[in-house]
Amino acid sequence: MSGAMDGVADGVVVGVGASTGVAEGEVLALIAEALAAAGVPAAAVRRLATVEQRHAEPGLLGAARVLGVPLVGHPAAELGAVAVPNPSTRVLAATGTPSVAEAAALLGGGELLVGKRKSGRSTVAVATLPGTTLPAVPRSAAEPDLRHHGDAEVRVPGLVDLAVNVRTGTPPAWLRTALAEALGDLAAYPEQSAARAAVAARHGRPTAEVLLTAGAAEAFVLLARTLRPRHAVVVHPQFTEPEAALRDAGIAVRRVLLRPEDGFRLTPGAVPDEADLVVVGNPTNPTSILHPAAALTALTRPGRTLVVDEAFMDTAPGEPASLAALRELPGQVVVLRSLTKTWGLAGLRIGYLLGPAPLVAELAQAQPLWPVSSLGLLAAELCSAPAALTEAEAAAEQLAEDRAHLLKRLAELPGIRVHGEPAASFALIHLPGAAQVRERLRVAGFAVRRGDTFPGLGQDWLRLAVRDRATVDAFIGALAAAL
Repeated sequence: MSGAMDGVADGVVVGVGASTGVAEGEVLALIAEALAAAGVPAAAVRRLATVEQRHAEPGLLGAARVLGVPLVGHPAAELGAVAVPNPSTRVLAATGTPSVAEAAALLGGGELLVGKRKSGRSTVAVATLPGTTLPAVPRSAAEPDLRHHGDAEVRVPGLVDLAVNVRTGTPPAWLRTALAEALGDLAAYPEQSAARAAVAARHGRPTAEVLLTAGAAEAFVLLARTLRPRHAVVVHPQFTEPEAALRDAGIAVRRVLLRPEDGFRLTPGAVPDEADLVVVGNPTNPTSILHPAAALTALTRPGRTLVVDEAFMDTAPGEPASLAALRELPGQVVVLRSLTKTWGLAGLRIGYLLGPAPLVAELAQAQPLWPVSSLGLLAAELCSAPAALTEAEAAAEQLAEDRAHLLKRLAELPGIRVHGEPAASFALIHLPGAAQVRERLRVAGFAVRRGDTFPGLGQDWLRLAVRDRATVDAFIGALAAAL
């Protein structure tokens, strides 16, 4: 086939490697991810290519059928003669070629656009057809890096941290003291009953509906490995680990992108009816938008699992939109919480999941033995106590005042726009040329979070952690200079 289409000269070849029994959906999800990274539409795919012994694999044949292209199988000896940029000795021993996906894509002499990408049971690479070239993909068109997080911004010592959303001055002295005094008990294996009971009491739920995890991020992995949704939806922009975990488990993910012109709020009909798994953050990272509880409960229905990431809910005074205590909603409702943000425990890895008891039991079976350390369990118990909740509420109220000051100071600067009403410990700003401004801020001693790694945003977005007034005023001076 010849002739241009969507800016593509003659289309692309998708090389695919797979384990026996790979699911069609897993292959299609990985292909979609690779094509997005290349900035190439699915209509530009001309064929799938693999090693000969995988030519009859049902999952690959099904993916080719969905894409409307042939599946070509090449002898291992031919693929083994192709130089690839990401060779694997394990793959070489198993198949006779150091990379099935890259070699199959490059066989004949095309240009590699996206190197080997992996999911649980498949690998994919994308190359131009031999003898053709494609225009360079602008960075803004590339697939966001779902594994980039704010801590990467502050690995250079000496920067003032507005990139990580952990409350400054934490852990508080009383919590540090309690953890230090517990060091003498580390010889004993962790025992969860007291911590589970404290978390359950904090939310008015039975202990059977509480799962303690090594940070909320572990819960996303457990859900991805346990649930087998047919139509998974992740509402973006939001924390990227839920989607990354689903894709790693071979689950195809559909993105629902909320719009800045709507204040990044959920709108009726945004989530498709067929979705049987929906993941949404509230308040949402990075937009700082707090969706009303009614907007989330409207997403519940029989046959659907609604996962609400409430990692930042305790930064909103009174937690007005939390679903943590609601137990009688249709379908399965899962709420995730973290102790990282308010209590400064990112290094301890402690969070928890609230949900129906049968699902909690199933997820627990997917955990390793003793998944949470004894210090993490102690932190969960102490931070769920009434005195700690009173302290967290006071911190949230102070945060609201500091956030209002940040927004007021941002409004004094030209070209900066905040969409919606921030409600958490950070604010998202739109600023033309933000990528360059971010680099100038680093030179001035301030670290902020880039926004282009969140689906639905781009290089003109920055996330700013709320800090005390003196820090904010110093930052605003540096930002004004950087502009």
